[in-house]
Amino acid sequence: FAAGMSGGVAYVWNKNNDFDYFCNMEMVELSLIEESCYRKELHELIRMHYYYTGSKLAKVMLDEWDKYADQFIQVVPIEYKKVLQEEQMRKLQQKIADMQRDY
Repeated sequence: FAAGMSGGVAYVWNKNNDFDYFCNMEMVELSLIEESCYRKELHELIRMHYYYTGSKLAKVMLDEWDKYADQFIQVVPIEYKKVLQEEQMRKLQQKIADMQRDY
């Protein structure tokens, strides 16, 4: 998994706790989904999957969200993560500059 992945974020159900074995770890970072904004995004993706497909597994995951949410991992390409961090830094610097100007 992740061979050639250059952008975006993937959420993977790591049911058997062995995803890193099947993943190209040279190009991506794996992390637990701890930030609420990412957990909400994942929940919405699964909810939409259930809505459009009627998936029984998606329904179980939604009904037992606290149990299943912790079994997912986030896959982010290393270079993409750097771009996101640089963008966040620029936004923060702009916010500080705006606050100083308004002060």
